[in-house]
Amino acid sequence: MAGTEASINGFHDYPKNSFQSWGNYFQALMEIPHRLLDRIMSRSLDQTKLVEVKAESQHEMKKTLTWWDLIWFGMGAVIGSGIFVLTGLETQSHAGPAVVLSYVIPGICALISVFCYTEFAVEIPVASGSFAYLRVELGDFVAFIAADNIIIEYVIGGAALASSWTSYFATLCNHQHDDFRIVVHSLPINYQSLDPVAVVVIFIICILAVISTKASSRFNYVTSIVHLIVIILIIIAGLTKANPKMLHGHGHGYGDTAIFEK
Repeated sequence: MAGTEASINGFHDYPKNSFQSWGNYFQALMEIPHRLLDRIMSRSLDQTKLVEVKAESQHEMKKTLTWWDLIWFGMGAVIGSGIFVLTGLETQSHAGPAVVLSYVIPGICALISVFCYTEFAVEIPVASGSFAYLRVELGDFVAFIAADNIIIEYVIGGAALASSWTSYFATLCNHQHDDFRIVVHSLPINYQSLDPVAVVVIFIICILAVISTKASSRFNYVTSIVHLIVIILIIIAGLTKANPKMLHGHGHGYGDTAIFEK
């Protein structure tokens, strides 16, 4: 319990002058196993997250988002540009009509996740969401692993979606999807393609998010509404050309078989 309290209140059990001399440095190295065990076993307290950490920041965060913004943040996360990238390819090459089931399964998982995050927000209503909740309920180590997973998710997902913008831009300009990418032959295979358009897109979105949370939210729900309109138009156009005879053999790989009539 003493170690937990020390971890909660800060790092005052750690030597503050670890790099002041070689003796202090080696002493700090010798204490690493104890510190690591302490961090793995320690858990934060509700009081710490709700009161002490908030007081240490010395700034009250201003509420700028409403329930409307949160709804569209969720919508934007689900119907981003990625929905137009792989859905058609997977439907044609692998899933066929069973692609509907491929959406039902993650939809159920997303519903369960919503219930989890609702529990987080009700029990510990502070910034950082799941990380703060896990720190209190399961300990710092589990929260650390969860935070790493979240960061990896955003890095990989953001990079993939930004890269898809290059394909859209190339198509809009009547070019092949790789025409705006730079190939560096000195780099290893599969890592030779540099994507300046994706970098610019990420940079612009980052600047927008830093300048104003409310402005980025407005941009998000405007683009999400456009996505919904496009999806509805695709569904209507697809139903007018649908061939009911092709609704069989779920998941057996359709290859070049046409699901829709020409």
